[in-house]
Amino acid sequence: MLIEYAIASFFASAAFGIIYQAPRNTIIKCGLVGMIGWVIYISLVWGEVDSVPATLIASFVIAMVSQMLARIYKTPMIIFSVPGIIPLVPGSLAYDSMRSFVQNDYSVAISIAAKAFMISGAIAFGLVFSEVLNQIIKKIRQTKAQLR
Repeated sequence: MLIEYAIASFFASAAFGIIYQAPRNTIIKCGLVGMIGWVIYISLVWGEVDSVPATLIASFVIAMVSQMLARIYKTPMIIFSVPGIIPLVPGSLAYDSMRSFVQNDYSVAISIAAKAFMISGAIAFGLVFSEVLNQIIKKIRQTKAQLR
């Protein structure tokens, strides 16, 4: 089952990389980033971790892998992180929330919308936290180099 999810997330991320017009030589890498993130997310959820912290951890890992690939291939990080984050986007939750609003089931709609909002925030926070950590590490390296 995990292999099927991994393959599906690979193709979803790679396809979004194509739609996003990422350079051809990065499409497979975009798929791998998305696959890594989704496997981490689904493994955590299956391991009884709530979906919000699981999304936070997966998006952090996606951002770190994207930064690494961006350095290696001398391309912007966004080339890898945007397609890689696609499998984590809570699209079905947003849809279910809107459907509940239309059906006048407001209490269910609000709870689903809150969950979708928290997952979206976890994605953003994971990406930002990764960048902050990267900047701190870069600053420490610069300080050490100046002291030598």
